[in-house]
Amino acid sequence: MKEFKKISYKSLSARQKENYNFQKISALLAEYGFNTLRLSDDWQGADFIAAHIDGKQFLRVQLKGRFTLDKKYIGKDIWVCFPYKNTWYLYPHDEVVAEIAAHSNYQNTASWMKHGSTNAPNPPKKDLLILEKYLKLNINE
Repeated sequence: MKEFKKISYKSLSARQKENYNFQKISALLAEYGFNTLRLSDDWQGADFIAAHIDGKQFLRVQLKGRFTLDKKYIGKDIWVCFPYKNTWYLYPHDEVVAEIAAHSNYQNTASWMKHGSTNAPNPPKKDLLILEKYLKLNINE
């Protein structure tokens, strides 16, 4: 009989982590009626499409390893998802950019001005509260 052993996420390569994360978020979104389709070339800024069983909702989703805001996603109707502490967050990029700009000065940081992006492995609590208004998926539920 074949023995199955869980893998260590930290031991995976960047590409393997992306594949792993896609499988995890796909399983969670299935519980909300979404089927996911992986894209091979970041089509219009998306790593995958999430299509709802109602045939009306289609999300272009960018998969990230941490909380991210990026100028290159503005105006593209992109949703971003990332894991943080056994939870996945899925949020509409442009709405969150606007909401966070109201209480943060991230748009004046060197990262935003030079690279057009900002990210945080440990998002501030204020930002997490904004993200929780959208979709927060607990891995252990």
